Amino acid sequence: MRPDPSRPDWSLTRDAFGRLILVRPGQPDAPVTPVRGFPITAPDEGIALVGVPGQELAWIERLDALPADTWRLVDEELSQREFRPEILRIHHASTWATPSHWDVDTDRGPTRLTLKAEEDIRRLSAGSLLIADAHGVQFLVRDMAALDKASRRILDHFL
Repeated sequence: MRPDPSRPDWSLTRDAFGRLILVRPGQPDAPVTPVRGFPITAPDEGIALVGVPGQELAWIERLDALPADTWRLVDEELSQREFRPEILRIHHASTWATPSHWDVDTDRGPTRLTLKAEEDIRRLSAGSLLIADAHGVQFLVRDMAALDKASRRILDHFL
């Protein structure tokens, strides 16, 4: 009989320092970090709880299958760890060559990013892109077809 994924044989808590701790029967408690297996294509599926030396200690098939308190702890930790603003519109690019400064609207507000090289734009799928700016921030374009015509035109110069 398969175990019920909504009732894992482990639990999560926070220690006095706010670290996420994995509690398993018969094993020592271990600090863990949740890591998404597929952060873009399936962000709520396939999440590993990774221990300090980097080994996977537990696996979460689906976040929504977890008990509410466990889901909340994992979601809080992922939100603190991940910062990937989604580009909604590109207003302006300073030049068609790199480096180029872009004024964009994101799901977190307006910002300016610097594209160092065209290689910093990676295709994730037919319609999605990951853009790394000069400061190491990863910007996501979830669906190029959903962008307005002017934004797509600017992107086309760099693709």
